[in-house]
Amino acid sequence: MRHARQHAETRTREQRQRLAHEAARLMAEGGIRDFHQAKLKAASRLGIHDDASLPRNREIEDALREHQRLFNGPQHADALEQRRRAALRALHFFAAFEPRLVGPVLDGTADAHAPIALHLHADPPESVGQFLDEHGVPADARVRRLRLDRQRAAELDVWVFSAEGLTFDLTVLPTGCLRQAPLSNIDERPMRRASRSQLEALLALEHGAMPL
Repeated sequence: MRHARQHAETRTREQRQRLAHEAARLMAEGGIRDFHQAKLKAASRLGIHDDASLPRNREIEDALREHQRLFNGPQHADALEQRRRAALRALHFFAAFEPRLVGPVLDGTADAHAPIALHLHADPPESVGQFLDEHGVPADARVRRLRLDRQRAAELDVWVFSAEGLTFDLTVLPTGCLRQAPLSNIDERPMRRASRSQLEALLALEHGAMPL
């Protein structure tokens, strides 16, 4: 009985690993951005329909990082550095809004299609749009729903524009959100984010102190 249970647990763990790596491959090579979609497509391709075998989003993210390191190597590292240095310039440009870098560019899983995602903090939120207009930056207005904490969610202004051949995605949060980041849709924990000084330190650690 105990042996059968251990065998079942081992099989489930192995299937979770297979699914995590297949979902990561689909995200890296197929341009899928949604973890849930990648997870279901991987399960369908591998013929695994046991819910207990479905990996968590964080497991897929870890597998995605490993996939990019193994199969893209220096090319991925160079593209990631380019985006992080562009993000650093953007953090300087939007300094008045206490900006923070979030998402794949910070986490290291950004692919060639990933935007540079920033959180700006402004009361009122319209001041970000005015700032973009004043500086001649054409941007598309959108709305995004984020969970601010376990009890609250909000519809937030988003601005998307292109510069330096890259896409920038700005989410405008209330200034009160500086104290606590919104919850990640990956693991429902506060998002990892980086200020300008924190990103400078990360760049110096991983890429050396090169001119921006």
